[in-house]
Amino acid sequence: MKKLLFLTLLAVSSYANISDIKYFEADFTQSIVDDQNKTITYLGHVRAAKPQYALWEYKTPIDKQVYILPSKIVVIEPELEQVIIKRIASNFDFFTLIKNAKKINKDNYLAIFNNTKYYIKLEKGMIQSISYLDEFENNVKILFASQMKNLKYKKEVFTPNIPIEYDIISE
Repeated sequence: MKKLLFLTLLAVSSYANISDIKYFEADFTQSIVDDQNKTITYLGHVRAAKPQYALWEYKTPIDKQVYILPSKIVVIEPELEQVIIKRIASNFDFFTLIKNAKKINKDNYLAIFNNTKYYIKLEKGMIQSISYLDEFENNVKILFASQMKNLKYKKEVFTPNIPIEYDIISE
C-alpha cells in the first residue's frame, strides 16, 4: 500500500516543478510481469490532489476503488462486498521526495523510496509512465493517458462511499 501511495504522488508530478501541480487526473494501464513472464494488466482512472489525496479506480479486470488519504488507505472491493481500511503510520511529504527525483537524461527521472527505484518518464512536461520492481520481484509499469492537471475539483471526490452492507476489515 505504501508503494501505491508513493505512485499516486508520483503521478501528481506531471511537471518537473511539482510545486505548480495541485491536482492530477489520468487514465492508466498498469502491467505487472512476474518472474515466469506472465502478465496481468489493469485499466482504470486516477485522480490525485495535494497534499496526499488520491483515488485509483480500477475498472478491468476487476472493479475496485483505492482511496489514499493523509492517515489511511481505504480499498473498496464491490465483487467481494468488502472494504479494507489500513492506517498509514506516518504522514510523509512525498511531494518533496518526488521533487528531488534525479534527472537521468532528457525525459527520464529516478526516484528512490524505501530502497525501491522508480523510473519516471516525462514527455512534453507530462508524466507518461512509472516503472519499478515491486517487493515480489514483479516488473510493474504504469502508463498514463489523457492527463489533466490543476482542474477544479471537489474534496468529496476523495471521500469513500462505503455501502452499509459491506464487511469492513481494519488493519
